[in-house]
Amino acid sequence: MKLVSYNIQYGFGSDGRYDLSRVADVIREADIICLQEVERHWTRTGMDDQPALLADRLPGHHWVYGPAFDMDASETRAGRVIHRRRQFGTMILSRLPIRWSRLWPLPKRRMLDPLNTQNAALEAMVQTPRGPLRLMSLHLAHVGVDERLEQLDFLLAQHARAPFEGGPWSGTDDEPARNWTEGQAEPACPASAIWMGDFNSEPHSAEYRRIVGETPYHPGARYADGFVDAVAAAGQTPGSLHTHEKTIAGKLRLRQLDHCFVTPDLAPLVRSVAVDTGCAASDHFPLTVEIDL
Repeated sequence: MKLVSYNIQYGFGSDGRYDLSRVADVIREADIICLQEVERHWTRTGMDDQPALLADRLPGHHWVYGPAFDMDASETRAGRVIHRRRQFGTMILSRLPIRWSRLWPLPKRRMLDPLNTQNAALEAMVQTPRGPLRLMSLHLAHVGVDERLEQLDFLLAQHARAPFEGGPWSGTDDEPARNWTEGQAEPACPASAIWMGDFNSEPHSAEYRRIVGETPYHPGARYADGFVDAVAAAGQTPGSLHTHEKTIAGKLRLRQLDHCFVTPDLAPLVRSVAVDTGCAASDHFPLTVEIDL
């Protein structure tokens, strides 16, 4: 099964051209797709409803969208309110059914300079042939390490609680006449999980170590309640790939900011991780993970 994580920079490519069709072409063959920087009703992208447009271009995929923030973009014409919300967030598409989803706004610090925005993690439960799986499409803060660590601590705490907290609802419907459950069984909320997205941090950074654990005397050690870098799980070398190129202080830096982390039970199922550095549909490159699910 092919999984892809892609920060699409709201459809603007490395050539500065806005073209959402290019993004759709890049991800079309993937079974599960985690996107970041997907927006609705911004003037820079012609007021497009990008989740709807991407879903229309990928009709074989189920999808959910989670706005990290929501602003008024309505206008009044002839006394009638044209209702629109300006949104920016993450999206998950899947050929497999998405049984439920929920959005986790991440901790944020108010910044005076430069600009800082609300970030969020979109969680979805996907029904795979192997069983239910919690999938997270996330985008961490782009400015400060401290803020990213705080966001990761929040997500790790939610991950630890998930099997005990359950999914969107739990328990027995004591008002069957109101049909709260639509006749469905309690939705699964498994411990097995995959995190994919733009972590704005590189392999071996403080943020990376917060996720996989810090074990300097035992490289490759895995915690039962932690996560494993899919690159390492595939037998590849963490840090050998890059998903972003940027010239900093006159020097071109090749950085892997986009990652896939899996719970230890899924690590043996990871076959390979690759990056398409020839793709120009965004300022990031898509990260592809082959995994037996």
